[in-house]
Amino acid sequence: MIGSLKGRIEYRGNDHICVDVAGVGYIVYCSEKTLSSLPVDGEFITLFTDLVVREDLLQLFGFLTFAEKEWHRLLCSVQGVGAKGALAIQGILSVESLSRAILLSDWATIKTAPGVGPKIAQRIVNELKEKAPKVMAMGSIKSKKENQNIDVIDTMDNVMLNEQLLDGTINKKENFQELQSDALSALVNLGYSQGDAASAIAQIVLEEDDYHVQDLIRNALKILAPKG
Repeated sequence: MIGSLKGRIEYRGNDHICVDVAGVGYIVYCSEKTLSSLPVDGEFITLFTDLVVREDLLQLFGFLTFAEKEWHRLLCSVQGVGAKGALAIQGILSVESLSRAILLSDWATIKTAPGVGPKIAQRIVNELKEKAPKVMAMGSIKSKKENQNIDVIDTMDNVMLNEQLLDGTINKKENFQELQSDALSALVNLGYSQGDAASAIAQIVLEEDDYHVQDLIRNALKILAPKG
């Protein structure tokens, strides 16, 4: 498996580039969004890659971030999408936009991608909404803000414990803190401040005693959405 490439852009086509790695040229297919973000030919780049293997074909797909790569992998797992179809979706939707659309069951937004009909869009939402939070949380585990995230979670726990509003929920869910941490990381990766994200999660937890991480993120997005 080829997980990443570091090399010089030799040339580019409409949907791909050739990356020269120590004298070997790799054809790497990229979304329109990625292609527009790459430097000029001759410059050195690093791309995360997803190798798609078929009976008669090997294709490399390139991404600027690990999250984009993982989303491509998930989209390809949905029947009827395919590697090029996944790339088309990523060409018009950022990681943040795609994450929001799936968690909020907004299949109409996904349908705006070329070649994606309503049935495929709905299938993407239905099959990936439970897998989305883990991908959204990627990248924050080793971030410089990790300790700040833990501090925010601890503060949320203390507030809820002091107000005695959980009535034993923590004991019922051994992974209570992990769920909140994953949800918080995902929301921060979507661009929300830690304070706003933590406040939204705390509000949901105070109102409900049974939830999953995707529910926390989905309901938090509704609270954080601009009003009016």
